[in-house]
Amino acid sequence: MLTATQKKTAESIVNLFETGQVLGDYGMVTIIRGDSGHLTYGRSQTTLGSGNLGKLLRQYCTAPGAEFAPLLDRYLPRFDTVDLALDNDGALHNILRASADDAVMRDVQDAFFDENYWQPAMRAAAREGIASPLGCAVVYDSFVHGAWKAMRDRCNAAHGSVADAGERKWIAGYVATRRAWLGGHARADLRPTVYRMDAFQRLIDQGYWNLELPLVVRSAEISPATLAALPPGCFDGPAPGSRPLSVGSPIMRGLDVRRIQLGLSLRGVDIKADGLFGQTSARCIKAWQAKNGLPTTGVADIAQVARLCSFDDLTV
Repeated sequence: MLTATQKKTAESIVNLFETGQVLGDYGMVTIIRGDSGHLTYGRSQTTLGSGNLGKLLRQYCTAPGAEFAPLLDRYLPRFDTVDLALDNDGALHNILRASADDAVMRDVQDAFFDENYWQPAMRAAAREGIASPLGCAVVYDSFVHGAWKAMRDRCNAAHGSVADAGERKWIAGYVATRRAWLGGHARADLRPTVYRMDAFQRLIDQGYWNLELPLVVRSAEISPATLAALPPGCFDGPAPGSRPLSVGSPIMRGLDVRRIQLGLSLRGVDIKADGLFGQTSARCIKAWQAKNGLPTTGVADIAQVARLCSFDDLTV
């Protein structure tokens, strides 16, 4: 059985594949041209097309204390019908980005991905006789990325079972088999993902079967410090209304910036809620100020921040 640190390390390797972040990017919204999953979101990038994103959001909306449930709940019927128009709904995308600041959303994502990906992967690994932390990480990656059973069968045909070949030889054979499959795939978006198998091959070559820390995977540090950090792209302050917002150096960033960007988006302004107050944010504030008969300064004073961060009167 893996230790808690080994489990988190294995998950972090896949997080790096999915979002480029050790802890994952809980607010990451992705649309890849040609991807059958369509709108993709969260730490392990779950999709609209599979129906799993709708399930995740429903779990969040029913969780106690879910801050963004009133905004997301109205979208749930469209997720249930896999409405592909959601791919282009900028306001929804910003709600999803902002909800990553809510610890409830992060906890729901962790539980969801554990139940739907990690636990099934570990049951599959146990059935095959795979016990090493690195071997478990390889299996988990295939459950997240897809086609585990097909690749397992192809590897068994070429190398024999895990019992026949031995775990380490079989895992190396599986990585090579999956790399060849990805590299020759008919889908152009899958072919570049051979990097996942290249990263695993490097760990195999270096003998990191127990995933001892620290590790470097795709030029990123996995260590006790990085595993304990606040997830990137998530903000826990400053509180909205605690300061006016304007363009400055260093650039203003944080929870209050994200919330006014979301408020602008929900009022029809084309802006990405990334939590960084740059020239685009100032321009959008000016447009909103002009529309509401306010001095067009591009600076959101405390009263304006409070007004934009109030969503009670909005219909999504």
